[in-house]
Amino acid sequence: MKKGFNLSDWALNHRSFVWFLMIVSLAAGAFAYASMGREEDPSFTIKTMVVSAALPGATAEETVTQVTDRIEKKLQELDTLDTTRSVTYPGQTVVYVDLLPEVRGPAVEANWLKVRNMMSDIRGDMPEEFGGFFFNDDFGDVYGSIYAFTADGFSPRELEQRVEEVRSAVLQLDAAGKVELLGVRDPVVHVEFSTARLAALGLDKQTVMDTLAAQNAIVPSGFIHTGEEQILVRVTGQFTSAEDLAYAPLRAGKTFFTLADVADVTAGYEDPPSSLFRFNGDEGIALIIGMREGENILDFGEDLHGLMDRVAEELPVGIEMHKVADQPHVVEESINHFVKALVEAVVIVLAVSFVSLGLRAGLVVSLSIPLVLAITFVILDAMGITLQRISLGALIIALGLLVDDAMIAIETMISRLELGESLGKAASYAWTSIAFPMLTGTLVTVAGFIPIGLNASQAGEYTRSLFYVIAISLVISWVVAVLFAPVLGATFLPRKMKHEEHKAGRIRRTFHVVLRGAMRFKWLTIVLTVAAFGVSIVGLQKVEQQFFPTSDRNEIMVDVTLRQNADFDATNAEIKVFEAWLAEQPEAQYWSTYVGRGAPRFLLTLDALTATPNIGQIILMTETNEARDRLRDKIAAFDKTRPAAEYFPKFVEMGPPVGKPVQYRVAGPDYETLRDHARDLAATLSEDPRLTAISLDWNEPARVVRVVLDQARLRQLGLTQQDVGQALYSLFEGAPITDLRSGTKLISVLARGVEADRTTLEALENLQLGNAQGTPIPLSAFARLEWTTEQPVIHQEDRVPTITVKAAITNGDQPATVVADLAPAIDAFAADLPAAYSVEVGGSVESSAESQEPIAAVVPIMVLIMLTLVMVQMQSFRLMFVVLAVAPLGMIGVVAALLPAGAPLGFVAILGVLALIGILIRNSIILFQEVKDLLDRGRTRWEAVFEASDSRARPILLTAAAASLALIPISRQVFWGPMAYAMMGGIIAGTLITLLFAPALYCAVFGVKRPEAGDDTTKARAT
Repeated sequence: MKKGFNLSDWALNHRSFVWFLMIVSLAAGAFAYASMGREEDPSFTIKTMVVSAALPGATAEETVTQVTDRIEKKLQELDTLDTTRSVTYPGQTVVYVDLLPEVRGPAVEANWLKVRNMMSDIRGDMPEEFGGFFFNDDFGDVYGSIYAFTADGFSPRELEQRVEEVRSAVLQLDAAGKVELLGVRDPVVHVEFSTARLAALGLDKQTVMDTLAAQNAIVPSGFIHTGEEQILVRVTGQFTSAEDLAYAPLRAGKTFFTLADVADVTAGYEDPPSSLFRFNGDEGIALIIGMREGENILDFGEDLHGLMDRVAEELPVGIEMHKVADQPHVVEESINHFVKALVEAVVIVLAVSFVSLGLRAGLVVSLSIPLVLAITFVILDAMGITLQRISLGALIIALGLLVDDAMIAIETMISRLELGESLGKAASYAWTSIAFPMLTGTLVTVAGFIPIGLNASQAGEYTRSLFYVIAISLVISWVVAVLFAPVLGATFLPRKMKHEEHKAGRIRRTFHVVLRGAMRFKWLTIVLTVAAFGVSIVGLQKVEQQFFPTSDRNEIMVDVTLRQNADFDATNAEIKVFEAWLAEQPEAQYWSTYVGRGAPRFLLTLDALTATPNIGQIILMTETNEARDRLRDKIAAFDKTRPAAEYFPKFVEMGPPVGKPVQYRVAGPDYETLRDHARDLAATLSEDPRLTAISLDWNEPARVVRVVLDQARLRQLGLTQQDVGQALYSLFEGAPITDLRSGTKLISVLARGVEADRTTLEALENLQLGNAQGTPIPLSAFARLEWTTEQPVIHQEDRVPTITVKAAITNGDQPATVVADLAPAIDAFAADLPAAYSVEVGGSVESSAESQEPIAAVVPIMVLIMLTLVMVQMQSFRLMFVVLAVAPLGMIGVVAALLPAGAPLGFVAILGVLALIGILIRNSIILFQEVKDLLDRGRTRWEAVFEASDSRARPILLTAAAASLALIPISRQVFWGPMAYAMMGGIIAGTLITLLFAPALYCAVFGVKRPEAGDDTTKARAT
């Protein structure tokens, strides 16, 4: 090996070219950093598609059997399907199609095409009344910028036209993606018939509606061909306004009248609306703006802000624009915060280098940092990895590790200079002595992060850039250590250095005493270490478990839910009460309200609600996290005063969304029995004082009035069931007559009953229908009314009816702790369920388990790679055992750090613990490679172990100090704090284990005794 190619020696002989490479690397890195995309969180694919379908007039149960079940049954043929979740309402179904986590990239889009084709295949199997499919495969679209427009003195239609102009301007921006309007109220002309007036005139409403539709139809009238030209013939008579419609002439027999004589014609808006948007309680329109994939959100934000500033100046008096969500600003603050933390970490590492190595050696190590970062930025930019929470945090984690190789290389160089070697020989010595152990150790460290890189879960996709950043930076750090560091060392280090081997300080002498004691009393050292490890395993049970922490953003999201059969107007009125209360709370800066639907996905980790008339969502902005927490408590107290609705305040989640953290799913075939069991489970949960806001996602039945028809009597009167159904639908909901044309806008004309008829039960009892002869016939002549109940909504998972019982936590306990405490009660509850019924854990505990299962699946690959790398380097089973024995002992420091800090062991912290394995093995490899080298030089085993531990103590301690201290800036952060504590504790404890336990274990495995005992006086063979 010594006579082979020496990269360090080559670099020293081509210094100008190496300096050129360093300068180019720094310049390219600066350019790459400036051009890299910026995000708040890393993007990940929402592998969910929404398939909606309609069966007008069917009950929820009929819709399940005729539509939902057919859809879900067909979808089960999809080989990449994970699960189907359906929400079925009377006449409508919404099916969520979830793909397996391992489906990635273009395969996701290909599967959505398969789903469309599958639905086309079963279209012919649907009932004749089936209303068709609707698809949404953009479920994960993010609208990071939201602007609210409110108006005083302008109609909703005029406001919509103005916002549409703004939308067109935004779409002109190069980086603009989807831009939509929310809260738009569609204009409608209502024709309200009085059944009494129609009956008095002997009119058939359907005939009137057909006459109006015929008059308003666009029909061809032909051409006059004169021989020289074509002259178009046009027929007038189409309606242009509600007034034209009101005075439309009609005829019944010999009686002529206008529509206004038999109906009230009014121009208005959709009633009730499908959804509403308000800003600070004022009704308005939300302009939601997305960005094209791959664009720089900061550049887009700058362009968007400039445009919206101009828009605000041009708005007429009475229309106001308000900024609701500004993701570019949030990302800029987040990036600046992390860059500040990165700079702090760099300063810490530089301080460690200068203090420990001296000015010149510290300068060489310090120069390696920007070189590694610059090359890393170039590669990350080429891979399309953006700067965001995960990648920047990974850079901070890697910072303490990437100086490791440079420190060892410079330490080795200094030791050779102290022995009197020349700068050139000293600089190239690292390649022949420790370059390959360092490479093995670096690859082992990278291998420790493999469970992140190969994790197929959604959480794994969210954190994947952590693996890429650390793997790239560590490999680059090795290249810098063997290629650039020798040139830097030869440039900045003195030609001669004073030999200081015998000038050991007090700390070093103390370490010598402790090291000899650990080696002499090797079995005591091993027993004490194993005992400490056992205590840490017991202590691990006391560490709180966590999936992902809540965000430190200042928003509060309030989910408002009324009973399932609640009317839209009831939901709107309830939310207005909350808004009035909210206006009195000093903590609330501003808020946006969504009635009948949830907020748009203004960040990727938001959990989108299914739009229904009984729900709403309010997004509140506060000044500080303290104000946010106070307002959350106030809202929880307000909720207790409103029994008709649930107000559930929650914070923005980091990582994949969960909702209420404690969830259980109860599944079974019979709806009534299932509901009873779900209620019993809710009662069980209510016994735990830590749980609050306990709810069922579907529960109470809805009241139904059934019109029981006498079919024989119906035939005698010349009526059909369809006639009755259409008459009732027209009375209560409104039947379309025609459309008025206003530019590009079509304004629906709906026929319905007058308010007194359509809002009371008496109207149904007194309803009169006209037959073909126009004879008024009371409903009671051929039907009777029955009162009953039916399901207003049915939830299914994989075709099985499922009720989810959800709960929030009142104190600081983690969901995993609560679920673990509830396990005996839940097991007892499950044991009493009938055979066809089951209960499963959901919420954050399930999501955490789903995310950790892929980690467990990849760990064997990680272990195999580590074993191979260690064996390649050590070439000895006993040495491999000694090296690997150190790996799990880092848990001693992990638990010792997490417990006092009260930090939970979350998903990210678990990744840090796995990474510790590679870090500790790396240190052991370098230590025992030195032992092997000393044995080759003729040292006894005792001398080799002692001298190797002594010589490697300094670089190991320095790198441990750099790695642990560099984590301090992110230890204060909500997301990275637990991982920082775990890694700091593990690195500190692991360093002591490497320097004391590992030598003791080596002595035990190889039977090494003190030289004084006379058992090790002969030279040992090399292993």
